[in-house]
Amino acid sequence: MSGIQEVFGLDREHSPMRDSFMRWQCRVRQIAMREKQGRPDDGVIADVTPEGATEALGSIVTVLNKAPLFSKTPELKHMYLRTNDPAQRRDKALQLFSETYYQKHKEFSDVITATFLPNSQGAQTLLDAKRCMLAYEAYNQTFSLKCQVRELSKGEPIYQATYWHNLLFNPNLSPDTIILGFQPVWKESLADPPLAGGR
Repeated sequence: MSGIQEVFGLDREHSPMRDSFMRWQCRVRQIAMREKQGRPDDGVIADVTPEGATEALGSIVTVLNKAPLFSKTPELKHMYLRTNDPAQRRDKALQLFSETYYQKHKEFSDVITATFLPNSQGAQTLLDAKRCMLAYEAYNQTFSLKCQVRELSKGEPIYQATYWHNLLFNPNLSPDTIILGFQPVWKESLADPPLAGGR
């Protein structure tokens, strides 16, 4: 275990729910990059409900990041810095993300991330709650993920991966952006239709 997983104290044993969600996420994100020019769709947007709340706080665009061993952050950073043209950055990013980037789901961390504006009240609400539900619904599949929430520091690899990923698509992203990590508790999460084996 390392990083956010150590902080949350979760074991990383194989989970059919995790495997199914990660496969699905890689598939829907590759579709978004290939067919929708990277525009977020329902496959990457989740309704987020803080623990104890009766309704969703809103919807967030989530990011799936490579695990540190398979990190592409140096490439993302280079892609951004090599030109000042936002259109060229976007084109290069779409080329990377639509080809091989999402082909191997086991190369990804299961810590889902999302960016928030500096001083975001929504981010603070989620941090205060410490846990939340992320609900995805797309392509005749839903996932309801019970998650633990933590603010990531700028020095953490997954913060850097999320920041440079989003900067390629949003040149106005604040350098003080807040990035939250959502660690699913797979045994408390659900899929519909259910996975083979009952959950």
